[in-house]
Amino acid sequence: MNYLITGGTGFVGKKLIKKLHEEQHHTYILTRSPESYEDTEKATYIGYDVNASELPAVDGVVNLAGESLFGYWTKQRKKNILNSRIETTRKLLGIISQLKNKPNVLVSGSAVGYYGMSDELIFTEKTHKSSEDFLGTVTNKWENTAKEAEHMGIRTVLTRFGVILGKGGGALPLMGLPVKLFVGGEIGDGEQWVSWVHIDDVVNLIIFCLENEEVSGPVNVTAPEPKRNKDFMKTLAQVLHRPYWFTTPTFLIQTALGEMSQLITKGQYVWPAKAINANYQFIYPKLRETLKSLN
Repeated sequence: MNYLITGGTGFVGKKLIKKLHEEQHHTYILTRSPESYEDTEKATYIGYDVNASELPAVDGVVNLAGESLFGYWTKQRKKNILNSRIETTRKLLGIISQLKNKPNVLVSGSAVGYYGMSDELIFTEKTHKSSEDFLGTVTNKWENTAKEAEHMGIRTVLTRFGVILGKGGGALPLMGLPVKLFVGGEIGDGEQWVSWVHIDDVVNLIIFCLENEEVSGPVNVTAPEPKRNKDFMKTLAQVLHRPYWFTTPTFLIQTALGEMSQLITKGQYVWPAKAINANYQFIYPKLRETLKSLN
């Protein structure tokens, strides 16, 4: 099959494309600088100014493009985080609208930040009201833009990613650094939830959503074992054979990272109800096995 992908040069995108190629699919990767990449037998790099009539029939679309959340959230950075997602999605929809034969499905990225932060609530896809904080606003606007594909008769899936754990990217290098330096411990009171997911399950769930016609709307891409920060960090220390003894005060994280610190100091318990009900089989449902696989 042919898949059109944005964000194909990012951490998740690269892993997804590799898996799609292993399954003998062809990918058309939208990028701002296609001249920087060399086409292969299974990958074609194209610009956003592509003439849609030149594209072959596209079976599905995956939209992952957007500026990273990691970094100090200045006013300009926050503007870039939002605009990069909205503008890319609108450009993508413009291309799709020009296709003679519309794709069957659009899988568009989002994040569990949609739900806001809580130490007590359990969030599933039935939680329809987004948070009014920055991340809730960004994900809500991003999802609403992507849902315009439904007006073209395209099944639309909104993958709300949790804390992605993987080698060479995602949140694990940042979270694991204090532990590796022998100063690991909980952050703040350690009660904040970490709704994590292995990168392999992220990739497989995206493909699962592409291939299963009964799946639509928001899908929580998180493992079925959220952990409190204190338990997550303790397990990580055990897997890395490091001590677990320091507590990092919340104010230090907030001073160093500003508003972005909420990604570490706060959290939410997110349950992947749709994936479970659709009989998706997690490769890594348990945290300890996940961390061991990435060690």
